[in-house]
Amino acid sequence: MIDNSELPIGFTMELAQHSDILARFAGLSEPERNRIVNGARTIESRDEMRNYVESMFHEPKNSFF
Repeated sequence: MIDNSELPIGFTMELAQHSDILARFAGLSEPERNRIVNGARTIESRDEMRNYVESMFHEPKNSFF
């Protein structure tokens, strides 16, 4: 797994609040984790980071209306 020193602090804090998401993140391949962490590095606000973490494993909803 990626060393905590390499994770953005806001990302780490949000993962700590979501044990289910943390478990799924830990189960990803290294390239998948790296892609997600690199995305987290571009986030500048706490609210954005919360939304990013909470949406990491949500499938996009199909709109039929």
